[in-house]
Amino acid sequence: MIPKVRRAKTRKMVTLEVLANTAPSPAFRTVTLGGPELAAFEPAGDDQAVRLFFPRAGQDGLRMPTRDHEGWMAEVLMMPKSRRPWVRNYTIRRSRPGEIDIEFALHDGDAPAADWARHAHPGDPAGVFDLGVSYLPPSGVAWQLLAADESALPAALAILENAAADLVAEVFLEVPSKADIREVEAPSGVKVHWLPRDRAGRPGALALQAVRDADLRSGSAYAWIAGEAALATGVRRHLVRDRGWPRPDIAFLGYWRHGRSSPG
Repeated sequence: MIPKVRRAKTRKMVTLEVLANTAPSPAFRTVTLGGPELAAFEPAGDDQAVRLFFPRAGQDGLRMPTRDHEGWMAEVLMMPKSRRPWVRNYTIRRSRPGEIDIEFALHDGDAPAADWARHAHPGDPAGVFDLGVSYLPPSGVAWQLLAADESALPAALAILENAAADLVAEVFLEVPSKADIREVEAPSGVKVHWLPRDRAGRPGALALQAVRDADLRSGSAYAWIAGEAALATGVRRHLVRDRGWPRPDIAFLGYWRHGRSSPG
């Protein structure tokens, strides 16, 4: 599940610090990062992703890799765990001069990033490395389909907030509970379907079923589906097999797998 990506020509490791930590709804935290090195980071909008570096519990600081391109991951893995940071992929929710917001879905279980987000305080160190943008709709399509669970909600909302005024789209957003439904800044041609799970069932299953049941319009289209792996692959399979969509018109991104924690 390797998507097409548009990356900046120059990318650097950027060390920042926490400026604020807020809760937009019960199942999410928004951590605002900033610092002088942010001048080296190029905001791209849409679903721009970064590698997020943050300290493990008990570490007295953050040790970032020194390499910007080849070899940085090997450098991290060669660090002893006493100094090795956690590294996870996240989307830039919003960017402003001198600040970026990263929004976290607070998954239960072994989730180091969610634990860090719950307890991050102003002054705590963190770092980012740009991964680029995967939302790449071709010009001229009549409409778009977006589907996301809570892990991809920040990316979907960022896409909508950056959308052209003439965007026509059907958007399916699955969240843990009704309390996580929010106002959405989107063009008038966008219809948002909120799907609160109320903490019952496998994440992504509700959004997958909603797309299967939807009365979707005809015409040339582009789909962006992200979240739990079964949601991403399931919607793509449905669109191709049941609705006859061309595979190149579908971007699908598995952010995580239910029941499987990421390696440290």
